[in-house]
Amino acid sequence: MIKVVLIDIDNTLLSFSGYVKETMKEGFAHFGLKPYSEDMFAIFERINNSLWRQIEQGTMSLEELIGCRWNRIFQELGIDFNGRVFESYFREKLFDSAIPEEGAMELLEYLQGKYTVCVASNGPYDQQKHRMKLGNMDRFFAHYFVSSNVGFPKPSKEFFDYCFKALQEAGFPRLGPEEVMIIGDSITSDISGGREYGFKTCLYRNGSASVSEKPEADYVVDRLEEIKAIL
Repeated sequence: MIKVVLIDIDNTLLSFSGYVKETMKEGFAHFGLKPYSEDMFAIFERINNSLWRQIEQGTMSLEELIGCRWNRIFQELGIDFNGRVFESYFREKLFDSAIPEEGAMELLEYLQGKYTVCVASNGPYDQQKHRMKLGNMDRFFAHYFVSSNVGFPKPSKEFFDYCFKALQEAGFPRLGPEEVMIIGDSITSDISGGREYGFKTCLYRNGSASVSEKPEADYVVDRLEEIKAIL
């Protein structure tokens, strides 16, 4: 029986993709760059996902990602502009971004009281906690497990060790991995990492056509409201 739910933030509870598109459009206009077009997002997504996979694998730090992300994106877009300047703008805007995924609030309200619900996210702790507060979602969480605070990135064993130890010390001394479910949109950081640790896993496809029809997850949903039939 599931007792604890770990849930991702970006593109699970809050729309990171929506934020990126909005900020690219506004930021390019702000700095007088070429106008944003929808095909530019695909370039951002490919480069950003590649960099985050390196963080997940422990071959890149968050600081290194911050230093190179937009320079690489601008190089592919043929934009001559200082990527570090845009990164600063991008991250400042992200700190105050809380665009909810459809059904996110309803899901959290459903889970409240039934399970102990915790954030499990990569990124800066202060940023992620602030965004949850802006989105009026912070009240639902018993713990915030965020990579910058944990000291290890999701999906490392060390990240989940930290989560598990904190949960055991906070009232679940006999908690088993099979009593935990992780929900997220990433096959690598949420599903593979959670499965290897022994958690039940639920993949939120979030409209991604690139996700296999049969990913290695216990459950697959296309809408967050579908999770109510699982938990």
